[in-house]
Amino acid sequence: MRNILNLFDFNQRVNYKTEVLSGVTVALALVPEAVAFAFIAGLSPLTGLYAAFVMGLVTSILGGRPGMISGATGAIAVVIVTLAATQGVEYVFAAVILSGLIQILAGTLKLGKFIRLVPHPVIFGFVNGLAIIIFLSQLEQFKSDEGEWLTGTAAYSFTGLVILAMGIIWGLPKITKAIPATLASILVVFVVVVVFGLETKTVGDVASIKGEFPPFHIPSLPFTWEAFTLILPYSLIMAGVGLIESLLTLNIVDEITETRGRGNKEAVAQGLANVVSGFFSGMGGCAMIGQSLINISSGARARLSGIVASVMLLVFIMFGSSLIEQVPMAALTGLMIMVAIGTFEWASLRTFTKMPKKDVFLMVLVTGVTAVLHNLALAVLIGVVLAALFFAWDNAKRIRARKFIDDQGVKHYEIFGPLFFGSTSAFGEKFDVFNDPKEVIIDFAESRVVDMSAIEALNKITERYQKVDKKVQLRHLSPDCRRLLANADELIEINILEDPTYKLAVDTLA
Repeated sequence: MRNILNLFDFNQRVNYKTEVLSGVTVALALVPEAVAFAFIAGLSPLTGLYAAFVMGLVTSILGGRPGMISGATGAIAVVIVTLAATQGVEYVFAAVILSGLIQILAGTLKLGKFIRLVPHPVIFGFVNGLAIIIFLSQLEQFKSDEGEWLTGTAAYSFTGLVILAMGIIWGLPKITKAIPATLASILVVFVVVVVFGLETKTVGDVASIKGEFPPFHIPSLPFTWEAFTLILPYSLIMAGVGLIESLLTLNIVDEITETRGRGNKEAVAQGLANVVSGFFSGMGGCAMIGQSLINISSGARARLSGIVASVMLLVFIMFGSSLIEQVPMAALTGLMIMVAIGTFEWASLRTFTKMPKKDVFLMVLVTGVTAVLHNLALAVLIGVVLAALFFAWDNAKRIRARKFIDDQGVKHYEIFGPLFFGSTSAFGEKFDVFNDPKEVIIDFAESRVVDMSAIEALNKITERYQKVDKKVQLRHLSPDCRRLLANADELIEINILEDPTYKLAVDTLA
């Protein structure tokens, strides 16, 4: 029983009013987003709405980050659009199920910890690029059905309503927090439109959201190896994109709430949600940073808000579609613009003159790739790879050697900095093989043998000394370095000097 209470946060201090109102607000914001992403993927609006319901409900109950919202996302829509166009929706459902199984496997293997490898400049770039995407996507609402920019009275009224919604979201929290400012902005704009009889775009003008409970459906496609190999690449990309976006969103919510979520648990929950989504006619998805920030900024901190948002979304679909379709798009547009403004890391702009140039470059590059290509996973991958290369280059330049000859005529090379693939060339240049005495000791008290390239470098330097009939010994190798060399014993032959006090990094050589 206690585990069940923990699951729903019922045994914790929860502001139920805030959770419920925040959940209703998120549900309203989910409608146009889910519909828009379904259109991007070339699918019917209900596939996006069903995915938002299933993803939100499952991850809210089982996820590793209370307060985080999941649903149909643009990142997933971009991945499946080609599959939907060439093979049809049945293959999309199958690919979603397979991607979920891959995510469950990743969470079970505890691969969520690798999100720690994403550097802070890359996270800044990811967040800023996402903010730009959210903002630019709202500009479409300022166009007519024919794709032309609104003009005249239509433009003035729509813009005025958007500004009204933004003003309420910005100003109301300074007066009272009794009601979420986001929900208040939607209600006020709705009332203004009704009272003054304004002609403006509504949710119903975008698409009808009327539907039934998500139907259980086993994807209808041939269960053959050819079909599996066809959907596998899409599933792998969806799984990777979903995990990256979800875990980065989890980290962002962690920072805002000053709490700590559980990445691996979230990965399993995302996977299970995608499996269920595929069987219940949904397009799949992942965590949504925009809706998560709406939820968190409204004061929600527990699982209840996400559950309410999902259930209310289903209520809208089944029973309240006629009412929800009358909600002015201007209210939701203003809401999402404020989300974009709140998402952007404005503090990152002040770091341009304070951060290393390579970090600034990384941040700007990831922002650009995210905003232009709308491919969040690719942007993060590029950022991580470049950050790793920058790190390797910096460390490659740091390796150095202090040299001296002791009273017994033995020459010592005290190595500083890691010996790895990037520093092996500089390492080899430190030795004066022909002019050195008969015995040489290479001291690794301030260094580490990291990889196979380092082992090969040691092998080469040993061979160079052996050719001129000189002896090389290694000292102060850490236990993991010794194991690495022991594993390569069949490949190289290196004499390791026994030193019972190798753990003391400051030990002097006699």
